[in-house]
Amino acid sequence: MSTTSYTPTPGAGALQPTLPQTVIRPLLRRKTMILSVLLALLLIVSSMILSFYAYVAWTLARPHIDQLTSNPMKASKLAYTNVTFPSLNGNSELEGWFIPSADATKTVIFSHGYGGNREEIWVPLYKLASKLHEQKYNVLMFDYGYVKPYNNRLMTGGIQESQELLGAVDYVKKTTGGAIYIWGFSMGAGTALQSALQNNTDIAGMILDSTFLLNPDTLYHNIVQIAQIPKYPSLPLIRFFFPILNGVSLHEVPYQKVASTSYSMPIFFIHGTADKKAPYDLVESLYKQQHNTGSELWILPQAEHELLYRAEPRTYVNRTLSFLNSLGHPPINVHTASGIPSSL
Repeated sequence: MSTTSYTPTPGAGALQPTLPQTVIRPLLRRKTMILSVLLALLLIVSSMILSFYAYVAWTLARPHIDQLTSNPMKASKLAYTNVTFPSLNGNSELEGWFIPSADATKTVIFSHGYGGNREEIWVPLYKLASKLHEQKYNVLMFDYGYVKPYNNRLMTGGIQESQELLGAVDYVKKTTGGAIYIWGFSMGAGTALQSALQNNTDIAGMILDSTFLLNPDTLYHNIVQIAQIPKYPSLPLIRFFFPILNGVSLHEVPYQKVASTSYSMPIFFIHGTADKKAPYDLVESLYKQQHNTGSELWILPQAEHELLYRAEPRTYVNRTLSFLNSLGHPPINVHTASGIPSSL
């Protein structure tokens, strides 16, 4: 009988040949290393992005401020007194110059803008102070608290600044009396609007030049002038880091209330169509909310931010002083939250 040899063939359940461990382990180590490198790169890039937005939030509250270069006597032969006064809430001490005018019963308080000081280098405040002095107005020029580094005060978008401006109003009210007007520039104009929300009885009128209000849209509008970054998540991240680094939230800026309020006092809004820091349509919208018949709006074609005086010096002086001089009587209060006229 013949015999045949049988060689089994591997079936479905038979063990498949596997790579030796000497090959598998290096592959796993390489894969792990690649994933680790990618994760590290992701963390580095994320950290850089977050650090960038944190830096923007940090610098926003700490603008560079130039030193004072002169004073009213040197610049315009105006006698003045160095004054100090507290903010209305007592959280900061302010320094300034009070320029009296003989027999004056009215005072103009200059409210300077972001990154400026009481001299407001973009606007010839000494010249304006001289014109006001000739027209029998006292003038108060002062620095907001964040101007002086030793004050340990940061820029807050008008939150604390409005308390400081109200401190200036209170100082004039207690020391000089008479009608008080605010002449604000850029963020100093936006601060004036925030102050008037809190005190609409002691402020007889306002001139607001290049009004800047730190709302989300305006903040982003300024950021993209420096870096072309997307609105989201850029804006939320900056607003997220701001209170962490600076101790105050930009959500506290009452921009919505400002934008919807009809103020009791007359306001003269002045703005330029070429303003790259504060779009003029915001001011047009603010003006439309006003019911006081003494309020005015002047839009200068092609004029830039805070350069409105330079665009038309003579007209600027004539129109602003004419506005102030027209406020010889208490303003008519036609403001309520619903827009229905009411009397004082």
